[in-house]
Amino acid sequence: MTTKEANFEREFVYKIVILGDAAVGKTSLINQFVEGSFNEDYKPTLGANIVRKDVNLNSTKVRLIMWDLAGQEKYRVVRSMYFQGCQGALLVYDVTRYSTFDNVNSKWLRDFKKHVKKEGAYILIGNKKDLKDQRAVTTERGEEIAQKIKASHFIETSAKLGENIEKAFSLLVNQILSNHGVEI
Repeated sequence: MTTKEANFEREFVYKIVILGDAAVGKTSLINQFVEGSFNEDYKPTLGANIVRKDVNLNSTKVRLIMWDLAGQEKYRVVRSMYFQGCQGALLVYDVTRYSTFDNVNSKWLRDFKKHVKKEGAYILIGNKKDLKDQRAVTTERGEEIAQKIKASHFIETSAKLGENIEKAFSLLVNQILSNHGVEI
């Protein structure tokens, strides 16, 4: 075994989806996670955008194939095929828009559960926590819903400031690994 091969005892590849209404910050979360950048100029995702990132956890390498799904209603019909082979999801809402919070359970989680195997992991993310003066959904309300929908974790993030982005993805990866009986 070469030195490079010895660095990782195990390697996994997991497909995850990032779900939520339009303009909740799904693409910004991914950009911050993958590139460490934030773009103020909003451009809606058309259909789906696929991004890859390798995550190293101790002696385990996890390749994430992230599907950033468009939140607009007009993509609802084709969205179901994007779930095939999915192992986990980030359910994202905007803390400044209560309607995006309501849709997590009534729309996005329902779609995820309908198209993904039972062991699919998901966490709830309240994004845009930096917009304190515009907040419409309290942290406590987010925690309540996360328990109600049996999300493995709840976390608030700021894609703009890069707050809790790494942690959100790590929580999801660890839950997926745990669901597959992999201990880190």
